[in-house]
Amino acid sequence: MNKVKCLIIGSGPAGYTAAIYASRANLAPVLIEGPQLGGQLTTTTEVENFPGYPDGVEPFTMMDDMRRQAERFGTTFVSGIVTKVDFSTSPKKVWVEDTDLYEADAVIIATGASAKYLGIESERTYKGRGVSACATCDGFFYRKKTVAVVGGGDTACEEANYLAGLCEKVYMIVRKPFLRASDIMQQRVLNNPKIEVLFEHNTLQLTGEGKVQGADLVYRKGEPDEQLRHIAIDGFFLAIGHHPNTELFKDYIARDAEGYIITHDNSTQCFKCENAQMGKCENEKIPGIFAAGDCADPHYRQAVVAAGSGAKAAIEADKYIKSL
Repeated sequence: MNKVKCLIIGSGPAGYTAAIYASRANLAPVLIEGPQLGGQLTTTTEVENFPGYPDGVEPFTMMDDMRRQAERFGTTFVSGIVTKVDFSTSPKKVWVEDTDLYEADAVIIATGASAKYLGIESERTYKGRGVSACATCDGFFYRKKTVAVVGGGDTACEEANYLAGLCEKVYMIVRKPFLRASDIMQQRVLNNPKIEVLFEHNTLQLTGEGKVQGADLVYRKGEPDEQLRHIAIDGFFLAIGHHPNTELFKDYIARDAEGYIITHDNSTQCFKCENAQMGKCENEKIPGIFAAGDCADPHYRQAVVAAGSGAKAAIEADKYIKSL
């Protein structure tokens, strides 16, 4: 068994920033890195909107910079997957790979969120080479080019409009014969001359030499008037939602309908959940449990915002530990 003051779960911008602040506060934090160092950010090609990198930076380089900074101040890193937690008592208990038990006075959850994908093989082939799940992150690379956005909800409409301000043309690939977005978002899309909505279309595969150069679509799949269509594009943006990586904590922490951790007001403090499976969540804070980054943020999903929340979580954890 390992006893620590502060345990951080997650190795994205939120986790690493929390580690920097926690280690500078002499909390000697332990950070569980998990299988994807850098988290969702590393699925993009280049980061140009994070302060301090005027010429842009490769995501792995940026994450390595953050990691080395946390290590410099005394953070201990553990590679592995958290498989079980027990937040019902203090100190909190966290198991890594079912065998290594950590007892911590405070736990910072920074497990992030994963973008939902269509599930076609070519998505993986072109990931980081034309396939993106964040228009705000990667849209700049497609200025004056042609791109496609998959989805029909508010997020898809918002991203299509954002990309239309940068790109020559934007296709919206919508599998239904209508948009699910709010009326105002629908009107913004339908009235934008740069956006062409392809209703009742599904993506079969992406094509291109080394990068995305086109998409094969099917119109009214399975119907008598089914038709195949190819569009030439330079980028393919998924906007069909994200899934927060919070299932592990469902029996202890209050989450919203999508699975995002609910935090207290403007803090990172988590709420107690007596029995999440029965839908019985109490409006009561859990001492010593904090959430930062995309796992508690359904709105922004930006590295700089995640980093800021990681700093907040560490400051709040430090205050809590010093109160014990």
